[in-house]
Amino acid sequence: MRELYRAVWVVAYRELLRFLQERSRILFSIAVPLLNLVIFGVGLNHLIGSLAPGVNFVKFIFPAMITLSVMVTSLNSGPSLLLDRETGYLKEMLVSPLSRVGIVLGKTAGFGAVAIGQGLMMLVVAPLVGFPLSVLLVLNLVLLLVLVSLAMSALSIAIALRSQSLESNQVVMQFLTIPLLFLSGVFFPVSSVPQWLAVITKLNPVTYAVDAVRQLFVHGAGQRGITGGDLGITVFGHVMTVWQDMLVVAVVGLLLLQYALWSFNREE
Repeated sequence: MRELYRAVWVVAYRELLRFLQERSRILFSIAVPLLNLVIFGVGLNHLIGSLAPGVNFVKFIFPAMITLSVMVTSLNSGPSLLLDRETGYLKEMLVSPLSRVGIVLGKTAGFGAVAIGQGLMMLVVAPLVGFPLSVLLVLNLVLLLVLVSLAMSALSIAIALRSQSLESNQVVMQFLTIPLLFLSGVFFPVSSVPQWLAVITKLNPVTYAVDAVRQLFVHGAGQRGITGGDLGITVFGHVMTVWQDMLVVAVVGLLLLQYALWSFNREE
């Protein structure tokens, strides 16, 4: 167990160090979600108006931008592993005393910490959008973002281990990321789309992450679905709560992590 902790720390610390040394990466990681919020949120707010009592389009999209910021950064863990493989660094780690489980968990933890930090940075503008902050909200948000980063990092690593090159991985990730992003209720209420599209959206685990973060901001932890399900997710007639959304994300994340560990143990 001690060796496992050491492996996780070594790999995670390396990823954190690489991120902190790239100032442009830090700048763009903060600027991009804020730019999306301004372009889509403010730009479409007057056109779309209120989606529910007290919830305009800016308030609707702001929690989703936090979720997507964490998601996109976490999905970089797989390409990072592939880059290590192409440069020979992964082979050095595999022949070192570091455990394979520790390497995967370290990648997940490193990118997860960076992703969560980026998501929390967006809280600076939360009061300007109309969301007052509280300690309870932030603590629950951190817990949820940990689950999101775990699931997305595990998915990215699993795909990377099945890719022959960094270029092929980028094609697969682009093909996968677009549906995950746009079919997650980020830009529209799930209840407002055609039935066939609603079914696809509810099969997307990112949908539940977006819904949970949105509910945390709009109603707080432990509350029932937003405005009786008008903006939230209804599954078999039941409006999902924050904790039920979190449970879905946690189960998917653990399954993906188990698959990533199994795939990495087969890595030659």
